[in-house]
Amino acid sequence: MSRLNDVGGMHGFDPLVRESDEPPFHHEWEARVFALNRVLLARGVYTLDEFRFALERIDPAAYFSLSYYERWFTAIETLLREKGVTP
Repeated sequence: MSRLNDVGGMHGFDPLVRESDEPPFHHEWEARVFALNRVLLARGVYTLDEFRFALERIDPAAYFSLSYYERWFTAIETLLREKGVTP
């Protein structure tokens, strides 16, 4: 069974086009979310598999309305709550 993020080759989901001069992050908060994820992974707070699974568990309606790093932030928030790191 395909998951909501498994859209490769599906009709209506064209390849991502990235301009050669496009920055890796469009907003400072995106870089912070990226860095936060790297630190939490490096410290063993969660694994990459757990992070991926948290992304896959985002509500489908929300998943397609969120930006790439908003999905990351949502997954991180979910994992921190599940691990008891945040109240």
